[in-house]
Amino acid sequence: MFPILAQSLIPLSLSLLMQICTPQAEVVVLQNATVSAVFTFGDSILDTGNNNHLITLVKSNFPPYGRHFMGGKPTGRFSNGMIPSDFFARQLGIKELLPAFLDPNLQLQALIGGINFASAGAGFDPLTSELVSVIPMSTQLRLFDEYKTKLKSSIGEERADSIVANGLYIVSAGSNDIAATYLHTPTRIFNYSIPSYTELLVRSASSFLQELHIKGARRIGVFSLSPLGCTPLQRTLASGIERRCAEDDNRMAQLFNSKLSLELHRLNGAFPHAKMALVDAYGLLLDIMKNPAAYGFEISDRGCCGSGLIETGFMCSQWDFLTCSNASGHVFWDAFHPTENAYRILVQGLLGKLLVDLYS
Repeated sequence: MFPILAQSLIPLSLSLLMQICTPQAEVVVLQNATVSAVFTFGDSILDTGNNNHLITLVKSNFPPYGRHFMGGKPTGRFSNGMIPSDFFARQLGIKELLPAFLDPNLQLQALIGGINFASAGAGFDPLTSELVSVIPMSTQLRLFDEYKTKLKSSIGEERADSIVANGLYIVSAGSNDIAATYLHTPTRIFNYSIPSYTELLVRSASSFLQELHIKGARRIGVFSLSPLGCTPLQRTLASGIERRCAEDDNRMAQLFNSKLSLELHRLNGAFPHAKMALVDAYGLLLDIMKNPAAYGFEISDRGCCGSGLIETGFMCSQWDFLTCSNASGHVFWDAFHPTENAYRILVQGLLGKLLVDLYS
């Protein structure tokens, strides 16, 4: 991979650049594109350890999480190893890993090249973060302001502004809003229909993205929701003894995705000097779940930790001794979050189109 030094802004040119070839995808970075840093916001898909420093049950800084991370260390990533935040930074050659902003051991030099502000359990619905005491999306934006202040004090205002303006911003939220707040608590389902709740989420997402734009973001990729009904957890809770995909949950996710796609199109018209694009994870993840062997997996309907049917977070730690020995053969690490191997395939399969959408 051509090294893109985080300390400077290097144009990614087709005449210089590598092609990342995989069985799933070929990633090509476009001519004259510049990626200075990677910044991530949202939920557990992207949180590299911010929740370690909160008083919340939504944590994963204990075994068996991190079993296949560097040195087998649990870091607060909801997987057995790396997650999409890391893979985006690594695939672009910017950093090996994307650090968490709340890490008390974070060095000023680590601020260069980007950082993670996401918080596992967060959602576009403000109530979602409140229910589990994690960092709301609005607070993640305030942390971004703190980051910019620290960066300017470290490397100067002009260079810091350039890094912020040329960063790749990745946002992932909405899964907890539907899978937890709407479907499994009485807080929203009695006051909102499925169409009206997805509208609420899209309005909140739009407000977040507009604020992020005001703060300097110009290239933003927003993850679609995955097929929530095909996660091991939703199969167990919503599909009875046969544990088939809960299609009603999937339809709700698809409804949100379609509305979000339309809103991103509208925002692109409103902000002609910025680009926002959907990271369409739904189709690829559904194909992986339904055809695991085609991607090198053996099991897609249960997680690796515990029974694989319902365990996430601290529940995985209770059944550490039952954790599978072949995580690379599983699509899911716990009952809701994919394995490092699945995340790698996901990012490899989606990054190329995202770069075309944002930089062409």
